Amino acid sequence: MSTTPRRRVVITGVGLVSPLAIGTEPTWQGLMSGASGIGPITRFDTADYPAKIAGEVKGFDPTDYVEKKEVKKSDTFIHYAIAASDFAMQDSGLEVGEDGDGRLSGEKVGVVIGSGIGGLPLIESMSETLRERGPSRVSPFFIPGLIVNMAAGQVSIRYGARGPNSAPATACTTGLHAVGDAFRLVQTGEADAMIAGGAEAVISPLAVAGFAAMRALSLRNDEPEKASRPWDKDRDGFVMGEGAGILVMEELEWALQRGANIYAEVVGYGMSGDAYHISAPHPEGDGAVLAMEHALADAGLAPEAIGYLNAHGTSTPLGDLGEVKAIHRLFGDHAYKLAVSSTKSSTGHLLGAAGGLESGILALALHHQKLPPTINHDEPGEGCDLDFVPNEARDVDLEYALTNSFGFGGTNGTLIMRRWDGA
Repeated sequence: MSTTPRRRVVITGVGLVSPLAIGTEPTWQGLMSGASGIGPITRFDTADYPAKIAGEVKGFDPTDYVEKKEVKKSDTFIHYAIAASDFAMQDSGLEVGEDGDGRLSGEKVGVVIGSGIGGLPLIESMSETLRERGPSRVSPFFIPGLIVNMAAGQVSIRYGARGPNSAPATACTTGLHAVGDAFRLVQTGEADAMIAGGAEAVISPLAVAGFAAMRALSLRNDEPEKASRPWDKDRDGFVMGEGAGILVMEELEWALQRGANIYAEVVGYGMSGDAYHISAPHPEGDGAVLAMEHALADAGLAPEAIGYLNAHGTSTPLGDLGEVKAIHRLFGDHAYKLAVSSTKSSTGHLLGAAGGLESGILALALHHQKLPPTINHDEPGEGCDLDFVPNEARDVDLEYALTNSFGFGGTNGTLIMRRWDGA
């Protein structure tokens, strides 16, 4: 075991692109007001689809972030990642270049941005091109435009970040794993700053058809804004969302030296596997308990230290109940003292981007000392008996908070943050 002291890691920039809004502040304001980003799918004709609703990013113009001639060379999830990274970097004020004058060498700045699925829409469109026009018309940018690691690659090129570069693809845990992995890299000294999170853009015919075939999606097509309703008795499946959540994370002393604004400190990270089923969560939440236990141990905290839990909370009958069981098992009597909410009620489920978005939201909740609500929570489902911050935001006095992400294949992740008070 290494005896190298673990460095402290803080969040200095948050960049969000979501179904609620393009940008961090408007996304946060939408959450706090109880808005919903869910509506009818506009990307394609859904007449033959059982699920006709999703959380689309509205009004996004990629040419605001990418040169017009470059737009067709990459899939939309990469555009979202670039936009959110721009927001996060501008927010942080971090400058990458030669050491000195408040700048950090590119060798000391890394990128970890993942995607659960990657460029599926580009695959769909290029497959049609191949069928209709032949192999000679397939774009030479097809492969580099769709592979999962190209969001991290493009962002690293954009900022000259030559430090650690990777792209987890762990289904719906991807974004959280990216943030957690970046935390470790800064903590152990392999980087001084990281740009980290997740991006996803698969509201496409094939993806919607695939998730619908699994009977995973909500069919509340007549009331899209009420369709994502975690822990409610009338929940009937998740609602697909899209977007990106990117954080700038820095070693504490460097952040203080340059006078950075600090949102929160990352203090614990845990991972686990269910070893149970390819898509269904463990019914008793075994893997979720283990991930949370690992994160608490990493942070050196007792369960009672946690005041708020930003849950995975997708609005599926089995998943929501399994997470509640896991919370009860780990926290015991303290479970009833916890505030627990799911921001997926407002944004839908961003799949591989969810953990990045929700890590950013957790940092903002600690910074503003306000909890986003679980909207559409009208009557708790059977076994769903916690304080779910129903329908209205809440002012709090919060020290430590936790966020969970779980994914197909039984992959789990937990991140713990602490309020930054200058100590």
